Formats: sequence, C-alpha cells, structure tokens
Amino acid sequence: MTPFIAEIIGTALLILLGSGVVANVVLSKTIGNSSGWIVITTGWALAVYVAVVVAGPYSGAHINPAVSIGLAVVGKFPWEEVPYYILAQMIGAMTGATLVWLFYKNHFDATEDADSKKAVFCTAPAIRNLFFNLFSETLGTFVLIFTILFFTNATITDSQTIIGLGSLGAVPVAFLVWAIGYH
Repeated sequence: MTPFIAEIIGTALLILLGSGVVANVVLSKTIGNSSGWIVITTGWALAVYVAVVVAGPYSGAHINPAVSIGLAVVGKFPWEEVPYYILAQMIGAMTGATLVWLFYKNHFDATEDADSKKAVFCTAPAIRNLFFNLFSETLGTFVLIFTILFFTNATITDSQTIIGLGSLGAVPVAFLVWAIGYH
C-alpha cells in the first residue's frame, strides 16, 4: 500500500462512517432517526479511529488537509508532499460521500427537509455569526492539530509522519474527536 492509496482509503472510511452516522440520525425513516448528537459525535470518533488504524502504518493517517498542512507548518512533514496528500484526501472524501449517498439514497428521497440532507455532508451553525463561527472552527482545528502533535509523538520515517503506539495511537485521536464534538 502506498501513502497515496492509504490516504484515499482512510479518508473514504472516515467519511463513509462519519457521514453515515449523520445520515442514520438525521434522515427520515432510518433506524437511528432522531437518536441525537451524542450518537453522531461517538460515530465520528469511531470513524476517526478506523481511518487512523487503516491508514496510519502507511501514510501517517493525516486523513484531513488541516493535518497535512499543520504538520508541514511545524516542519514535521515535507511541503512538497502536501498537495499529493490533499489530492488523495479529496478523492477519498468524494468516494466516501458518494457511498453514503448511495447507501442512504432511499432515505434522502424520503427526507423533505433540505437542511437535514445537507447536514449529512457538512455542518452549519445553530446561530449564524461569521466572526464567532470562524473563531469556533479555527479553535477546534487548532485543538485537533496541537493535540495530535502533542500526544502522538509524531516522527518522520521515510518522509511519512507516523503516529506512535501503533494502532493504539488512534485511540487518543478518537477520544479527542469525541471531546471536540461535545462542544
């Protein structure tokens, strides 16, 4: 497996499972309909765990352009590889989103609320305020990147940032995403 393929597969799994749980909670006539944001946050945390376990040994499991850029900014990942990783992440994200849409096609058709359909693939603020919404997203991204750098003891091996502790390295990342989702 190459780092490029690992980022595609890891990101596709992240979106498949993460957006999949959102679809199950917000779309009409699903088993998980209206089960709440705690289910969504937990599902996303576990989606991150799966993606990191799968991609980690091969690419360092960036699975997010913010991680690739953040690692490059602090000098832990070569800038010339950032576009390559982001391309793989975009391909993976589009693949995962397409699979979610196909899997829940009948539920998308049964759901009349456009905001619920949109929520499967993106977030929207409960109260729209550009300054505070941007602050919230920036702070959340900072906490994600800073904490990943702090507790994973990221190192460079063969131009790839590897998360420490093998598969166990994904556990704190999953808990971090879970905690961020609660805010």
